[in-house]
Amino acid sequence: MTKILDGKTLAITMKDEMANEVRQFTAKGMRPPHLVAVLVGDDGASQTYVASKEKASKEVGFTSSVYRMPATTSEEELYKTIQFLNNDDEVDGYIVQLPLPKHINENRIINAISPEKDVDCFTAVNLGRMVLNEDGFLPATPMGVCTLLERYGIETDGKHCVVLGRSNIVGTPMMNLMSRNNKHANCTVTICHSHTKDLASFTRQADILVVAIGKPEFVTADMVKDGVVLVDVGIHRIADESKPKGYYICGDVKHDEVDEKCSWVTPVPGGTGPLTIVTLLENTLKAYKKHFNL
Repeated sequence: MTKILDGKTLAITMKDEMANEVRQFTAKGMRPPHLVAVLVGDDGASQTYVASKEKASKEVGFTSSVYRMPATTSEEELYKTIQFLNNDDEVDGYIVQLPLPKHINENRIINAISPEKDVDCFTAVNLGRMVLNEDGFLPATPMGVCTLLERYGIETDGKHCVVLGRSNIVGTPMMNLMSRNNKHANCTVTICHSHTKDLASFTRQADILVVAIGKPEFVTADMVKDGVVLVDVGIHRIADESKPKGYYICGDVKHDEVDEKCSWVTPVPGGTGPLTIVTLLENTLKAYKKHFNL
């Protein structure tokens, strides 16, 4: 029988744990951790995501601030904001919500973020630290997936993990984390992408399949083996006038036909998304502790 990797419920537990820790600090007269989001433009998905981060921050006792800037903001104006946040001792961590307007060079802006406040782990410095297994922040979504597998006691040692997707945000860091030499990883990892030939021959080998390809309901039943642990990172809003809201939410996996073959599976929504936000909060708390030498 298929079991659910319930990220929503786990996120509540982890936020409670974090809130207790924050209360201990503030009870000593310390300020709470401070997480900032920089939002440029009016992209609907970005606004929704930032609002979720703001809500979660307040639930664990963080101070939460959002810098909302118009889509016409120049690259230099945004760059100056980044430098201001880098030098603000009251800010422990911050994120620049992507995508940015096309006239702004994302790489320049991202790599201007202080690595000590880069709680999204987007800078080259923190990605390099991750690859070298040095102390630093870890990317929120991949680390959220690892936490989900660990907390649910999923056996990873010696398993074949296939990662579908090679983005710097999910796929490539996922490959790195799952192959690490520790008891909650130690996988043999195959990473697949849009140029992989006979893709299904690889996905059918997976003991653990992490899907982050960005294509709605791409993975079908014939692409997985019985008993697979399946993690669907994708989330899409599909227009459908027959639905009460005028749309439905789906992932990168066709769950109505795939789930019955899985031993464990993440739902969409309620799987990896809540853990992404929790990991972002954990990174901020880590930055806060480092700032105060706790």
